[in-house]
Amino acid sequence: MKPDHGSFGESHRLPVFADEARATFASCYPEQPHKLTHRLGDHPLMALDALAAMAEALPAPSVEYNRSDLPVGLNGAKAEGNGLGIGDTIRNIASTGSWAALKNIEQVPAYGELLASLLEELRPTIEARTGAMLKPQGFVFVTSPDGVTPYHFDPEHNILLHLMGSKVMTMFPAGDAFYAPDETHETYHTGGGRELYWRDELAAGGREWALSPGEALFVPVMAPHFVRNGPAPSVSLSITWRSEWSFAEADARAFNGLLRRNGLSPRAPGRWPASNKAKAFGWRLYAKVKGLR
Repeated sequence: MKPDHGSFGESHRLPVFADEARATFASCYPEQPHKLTHRLGDHPLMALDALAAMAEALPAPSVEYNRSDLPVGLNGAKAEGNGLGIGDTIRNIASTGSWAALKNIEQVPAYGELLASLLEELRPTIEARTGAMLKPQGFVFVTSPDGVTPYHFDPEHNILLHLMGSKVMTMFPAGDAFYAPDETHETYHTGGGRELYWRDELAAGGREWALSPGEALFVPVMAPHFVRNGPAPSVSLSITWRSEWSFAEADARAFNGLLRRNGLSPRAPGRWPASNKAKAFGWRLYAKVKGLR
């Protein structure tokens, strides 16, 4: 499938992230959540029909969708399916009561070009701060009115560009075991899920970030969050990347899990700019010996 870029208009000849947005990003990356503005606008690749066609072309593991009338915390439960195909889910998102995630959209050439062009605008800042931009990936989220994305965390550096409708992300401090226990990090980095268990006493520590079209939000690595959609269907695009620091943090977490299984109580890895090299090396050596990679 080769979606047509179409004619984007004058705004698409300008950088998607203006000078002010790039300056804000430079002052906050990689640890401070912050809002940016963007000029992606009504990009034809982000229209519902184009997204439905792209979703139908993606391999099954790259498409996740379910009903959207969910609690903030699934707490081990599985979200129910909506009984529809992914194309119908997206084309009729206003009425299907659904949430859909299209993963690794760079597998489709036109979307890969879009992702690369967006990240290229930010590459100088990213690589000056956290080194080489590794494993760039794109994700699209399409949500029905009032849908909920439950409490979870993600391993990537992430900018969420909001394109249609409205939503509010409630984000919690990254690296704080009160919001995401060390054991949960360790389980995730050794093959477990990214969903977190919700307790009502967590709510007071969250910060709400309201998003409208033309706004974007930077989400630090492993910052816990949940999302409530507004009264209209929404579309958002996540542009993500990894760094050697984020991989080292992940591997140090995995090594801590190994230590914990052997009766120790390891100290959590440090946040940026801690390197976590020793534990990361320990896990990488163990994984190599055990044939885990």
